[in-house]
Amino acid sequence: MNKLVNLALRMKIWKDNRGQDLIEYALMAGFVAVAAGAIMPSVAASISTIFSKISSVMTQASTQG
Repeated sequence: MNKLVNLALRMKIWKDNRGQDLIEYALMAGFVAVAAGAIMPSVAASISTIFSKISSVMTQASTQG
């Protein structure tokens, strides 16, 4: 019975798409940043700094639980 409940919860999570828009916008922003860095090399350094800061914040968040 417990396995059936776990399977039902997993299937419900797979169908949940509430965060999909946020992920799509984040991916689009990343693509625009990469394109801007490729077109304008002077912007590449600041984009790299921004992604480094985001990476460090995400790393800290993942270790805090």
